[in-house]
Amino acid sequence: MCGIVGYLGYREAYPILINGLKKLEYRGYDSSGIAVFYDGKYNLYKTKGRVYELEKKIFSIKGTTGIGHTRWATHGIPDDINAHPHVSNSKELVLIHNGIIENYHAIKIILLKNGFTFKSETDTEVLVNLIEFIQKKNQLSLEEAVRISLNEVIGAYSIAVIEKSDPDKIVIAKLGSPLTLGINEKEFFIASDPIPFIDYTNNALYLKDGEMAILIKDKELDLRKIIDNHKLSPIIKELKINLKEIEKGKYQYFMLKEIYEQPKTILDTLRGRLLISDGLICIDGIESNKDIFINAKCITIVACGTSWHSSLIGEYLLEKLTHIPVEVEYASEFRYKNPIIEEKNIVIVISQSGETADTIAALKLAKKKGAFVFGICNVAGSYIARNVDAGAYTHAGPEIGVASTKSFTAQITVLFLLALKIGKYRSVITDIRYEFFCKELRSVPEKVNYTLKIDNSIKKISKLYHHVNNFLYLGRGINFPVALEGALKLKEISYIHAEGYPAGEMKHGPMALIDEHMPVVIIANKKECYEKIIGNIQEIKARKGKIIAIVNDGDIQASKLADHVIKIPIISEELSPLITIIPLQLLAYQIAFLRGKNVDRPRNLAKSVTVE
Repeated sequence: MCGIVGYLGYREAYPILINGLKKLEYRGYDSSGIAVFYDGKYNLYKTKGRVYELEKKIFSIKGTTGIGHTRWATHGIPDDINAHPHVSNSKELVLIHNGIIENYHAIKIILLKNGFTFKSETDTEVLVNLIEFIQKKNQLSLEEAVRISLNEVIGAYSIAVIEKSDPDKIVIAKLGSPLTLGINEKEFFIASDPIPFIDYTNNALYLKDGEMAILIKDKELDLRKIIDNHKLSPIIKELKINLKEIEKGKYQYFMLKEIYEQPKTILDTLRGRLLISDGLICIDGIESNKDIFINAKCITIVACGTSWHSSLIGEYLLEKLTHIPVEVEYASEFRYKNPIIEEKNIVIVISQSGETADTIAALKLAKKKGAFVFGICNVAGSYIARNVDAGAYTHAGPEIGVASTKSFTAQITVLFLLALKIGKYRSVITDIRYEFFCKELRSVPEKVNYTLKIDNSIKKISKLYHHVNNFLYLGRGINFPVALEGALKLKEISYIHAEGYPAGEMKHGPMALIDEHMPVVIIANKKECYEKIIGNIQEIKARKGKIIAIVNDGDIQASKLADHVIKIPIISEELSPLITIIPLQLLAYQIAFLRGKNVDRPRNLAKSVTVE
């Protein structure tokens, strides 16, 4: 959850660290801190609140080695004491940490018995003192003390630790939580992801689980296995990130920018895969494993949050277009229910970051049981990208806003391509139907662009309802998950309680909530269940509910009944979620904006959930 940065080289460290923390605030922003080393000592600042609060405390800070941290609280409330970096009892060691040490309490008891004291409630302070205890007791180098200590802990971590007496060395290590190293001649950059250092270098090394690195000024990288100290050969990759993708440009918030980027990101996800002129869909991960998908008896999709909602849409698409039974599981529950996974079953794991802790745990379990694991993620070099049997990137580009938008539509795009490709292989889809869907899919970016023009209408609706405390979202069939996602977006960034429901279930509970104060967003595009949706609208009207209807251009019935109408282009039912979600994203954004919320940094949430 947290964001960590570090620098070792010849430049002044502070500007690199503070700017890096600003770029990593999407990973956590309840407190932050920084330590810069100079002349055998260090300056350490930390504070509750956003990075700009930390900046206010620092007037001048010199040194060419340093580490920084922006926190999403796990152990201990957000305050100055629990903020990172944490120091050892002797104040010799300084450490930052992303992750959770599960056995920290048992370790803390041992350290207390050996005379150690603690100021914070964090597991991180326990870890830095464990390293000091082992180092002093056995007269070890910092790197060996770190290695032995990490073999004693249970949990997940990315860490960077510096010794006051040797500021030209940083030891870093990873298990579970992401950690990336940027490398230039005579300098190293450390970060949770490459975004903080792409201004300085395109050369990156993604540490793998169970790896540690010893970084020494003016020396080559020393990469090792934590378990046995075995020396490794580093694999340096060239980053391909456009700086404009991580800047807000003309937009006030990243979320709005990312909503408006969706015509491009959907097109980028299709590029090279959908070849209309040749009547082809090209996905290497499917083509090279054709027989596995043709002979599949079942598919299990595992994901969290927004990715779980796209998975529900994927279930609908795969079952309809391939005739393969599909189950969708919450990654956070999957491994605790003793899932039935047989050898050669297909498990699809979906994660925007490719580092979601629960999804990674599900991936490991599926592979252990012999399943074929296919991954869908947005980040090259991520854990999921490296450890699945096959997969497909979404090409949504960096997503900085905590509330996912363009990742959702990119995931749906990949899932539709998969369903179409597998359905063709299994002869479920006729050539005519296949060709129709290919052309429809190619039209999506233009139709999304057209739909974005309704923003002014949504602003007017938002002004009427931004003060309410509850919202209800209804959808049927493939648009029920869209209702779930619309409700999630609203609650995430505006803090309004919102529920998504299948419209057919309205009479089984939610009807009790409807009165003249309850706005109901209903997806009423004219498809198979349109007449039933009209019936739902009439039932809501009879109870004085306020209806915001998402309808197709040319709609008459729903438009007459609704209090507010948002018109979207006509498209096939299977592709409709790519269009119907747009007004719901905009509605959530505009309501949150009018309520004065920080749209990109909703309270208590972080972008990449790298701990359970």
